[in-house]
Amino acid sequence: MNIITKIKQSIKAIRTNTTKKEQMAALLNFLGLQDTDESELSEATYFACLKVLSETLGKLPLKLLKHNENNGVTTCREHHLYRILNERPNKFMTATTFWSTMEYNRNHYGNAYALIHTRKEKGKPKTSLWILPSNQVEVWYDDKKIISDIPDIYYRYSCTAGTFTFGSEEILHFKTSSTFDGITGLSVREQLKSTIAGNNKAQGLVNQMYDNGFTAKAVVQYTSSLNGDNEKEFVKGIEKFATGKYSDEEIKNIIPIPLGASLTPLNIKLADNQFIEVKKYTALQIASAFGIKPYQIGDYDKSSYSSAEAQQLSFYIDTMLYIIKQYEEEISYKLLSDEEVTEQGLHFKFNVGVMLRVDQAKQMETLSKGVSNFIYTPNEARAFLDLEAKEGGDRLLGNGASIPVEYTGAQYINLEGKEDKLYKWIQKTITEIMQKALSKA
Repeated sequence: MNIITKIKQSIKAIRTNTTKKEQMAALLNFLGLQDTDESELSEATYFACLKVLSETLGKLPLKLLKHNENNGVTTCREHHLYRILNERPNKFMTATTFWSTMEYNRNHYGNAYALIHTRKEKGKPKTSLWILPSNQVEVWYDDKKIISDIPDIYYRYSCTAGTFTFGSEEILHFKTSSTFDGITGLSVREQLKSTIAGNNKAQGLVNQMYDNGFTAKAVVQYTSSLNGDNEKEFVKGIEKFATGKYSDEEIKNIIPIPLGASLTPLNIKLADNQFIEVKKYTALQIASAFGIKPYQIGDYDKSSYSSAEAQQLSFYIDTMLYIIKQYEEEISYKLLSDEEVTEQGLHFKFNVGVMLRVDQAKQMETLSKGVSNFIYTPNEARAFLDLEAKEGGDRLLGNGASIPVEYTGAQYINLEGKEDKLYKWIQKTITEIMQKALSKA
């Protein structure tokens, strides 16, 4: 009985013995969509950084490409893995949800794992990918050959159905850049635990001040003598009025003080403690650890980019390039055979063009230059705009004034007494170029 069958049985058992709310929590936990530390996720900057990175990866289409004989690449849509990775990794998730969830787990836990499950269906391979909750997976290196005769990295997954052991070829493993052994990654929340906790305490202080109507501690002076219990009851009564506990009885702004008593507030001014400045600096530290730019968490004070395009390019190069490259390498190595990679030239590649899209005028200008300078054919340029191909649009076009580099300077040759020879040489060269072009066409 394979793991998928056992997990289905486990889910069925949970379904029969728990409430609907508990069933949904168990299912989401199995899919890797929750079971996170709420205290850390409640910190606004930390949550925003996770959101930016996960959504950025989730919106990048993953393509299966193949090198062709013309030193170019073509999209390999007929391969059985194309739809799995680009549209539906498993029956519960779209590709967008799957990859964003993997990135979410990778950043929060330091490691993200997905089980590669392959079976035969009508004689053809059928692959699906299942996210394993990162906090329920242990990574073992079997250097003593206890599990197998071959030393390898093994993944131990524990769930309600039992404990399962998988080899390194059965698991897609993505880790953060912070790693000391190259096998497992460290999460940002582990490295910045005190910083995130400090920001949470700062937010708790603000929430408390809201609850107290922005009234801090106060000193109650009275002339009578009260024992301990009566003193506490006396103070509690004043505090209920001060914190708006009687607001539902339309008592909001009045604090009754007994005869012979006075109330002196000890107000704390946030500006005097540079509260905003310290909180903003801490937020920038957390964002910097994730590679998130200040403008992405709402800080535009020191924005030095000339355009939105320059901002996205900087984010791609400084932050996403490393992440995307790791995903591409792991997916290509684990899901493609050596023959498919070396002989057929298959490889996976995220389409980062969706991150670097420009406005329509700039896009049209770029495509026009590409066509007029022999880079794109008209049909290739039309494909960028999601337009259908047209007859005759598969030939390279360009400026007729362009000449091959080996003929540069021919127009300055001294032609005295050599006009006939030069004319014949040019005619012969043009004929050879045309014949080569026609034979390739």
